[in-house]
Amino acid sequence: MVAVVARTIELPSGFSIPTLGLGTWRLLEEEGLRAISAALAMGYRHIDTAEMYNNQEIVGRAIAGYERAELFITSKVDAAHLHYDDVIATCEATLLELDTDYLDLLLIHWPNPQVPMPQTFDALAHLIDRGKIRDMGVSNFQPHRMRMALEIAPQPIACNQVEMHPYLWQDELARLCQDNGVAVTAYAPLGRKHILEDETIRMIADKHDVTPAQVSLRWLLQKGCIVIPRSTSEEHLRENMGVYDWALSGVDIAAIDDIPHRERIINAEFEEFQEG
Repeated sequence: MVAVVARTIELPSGFSIPTLGLGTWRLLEEEGLRAISAALAMGYRHIDTAEMYNNQEIVGRAIAGYERAELFITSKVDAAHLHYDDVIATCEATLLELDTDYLDLLLIHWPNPQVPMPQTFDALAHLIDRGKIRDMGVSNFQPHRMRMALEIAPQPIACNQVEMHPYLWQDELARLCQDNGVAVTAYAPLGRKHILEDETIRMIADKHDVTPAQVSLRWLLQKGCIVIPRSTSEEHLRENMGVYDWALSGVDIAAIDDIPHRERIINAEFEEFQEG
C-alpha cells in the first residue's frame, strides 16, 4: 500500500496550497516564460516567485488566461522593503506585475534585524484585511526568529520557506513549525543538484525505478514539506510531478536521514541576514 502524501495543505485562511509547486528563481525572459507556461500546461498550479527574482511580469504573462481561483501564487518581499509602507508598496507593485487582484501567500523573503518585526507583520495583516493577500508567512527564519514571529504576528503565520534537502534537514525548525501549524516549504529541494549523484539516493532510486530527484522530493513530502523545485526542462518538470503514486519505506527514509554529508547551499546570503 502506497503511503498517502497530501496533494494540498490547508492554510489559516482556509484555502489550500499544493504540496508541489514550481520555483521560479532565475526563470527569466523568454526561457522563463516557456518553462512556466510548460509547467502550467502540465498541470502545475502552485507558482512561487519573489520581488527579488525580477520575473513577476513574466509569471503574470504565463498565468494569463488561467482561472485565477485554480492557481496558487506565492511572492516574497525583499529584506530591504520590510518597513510598513514599503511592504504595502511592494505588494501593490507585485499585483500590478502579476496582473492579479490578490496573492495567495506573501512572505518575508529574508529577516532584516534593522527593521522591527511588528511593523512588517502589521503591514502583512493589513494586506490580509484588505483582501490583497490571503495568507502571510516568512522565509529563511531560523528557530529563534520563528519563535519571536509566532509571538508577535497579529495574524497566523501560514508558512516558513527554507532550504531543505537530504543534505540539510532542519529538524528543530521543522518540528517547531509543525507544532505551531506553520507549513514548511522546502526550497532548493534537490540541493541545487548536489545530491543527485549521492550513492544512497541513487541506490534508493534504482530500487524504486525512479530518479534521484524524485527520491529527494518524495522524502521531503513524506516528512510533511511542500516542495518547489525549479526547472527549465519539460522532461524534468514532468518527472517532478511523478512523486505521488509510490512511496519510500521506513528503511529508505532512515537511510536518507543517516547520510553523513551535511551542506547548506545558500551559505553567504543566509549568514548575512541571521545576525542580530
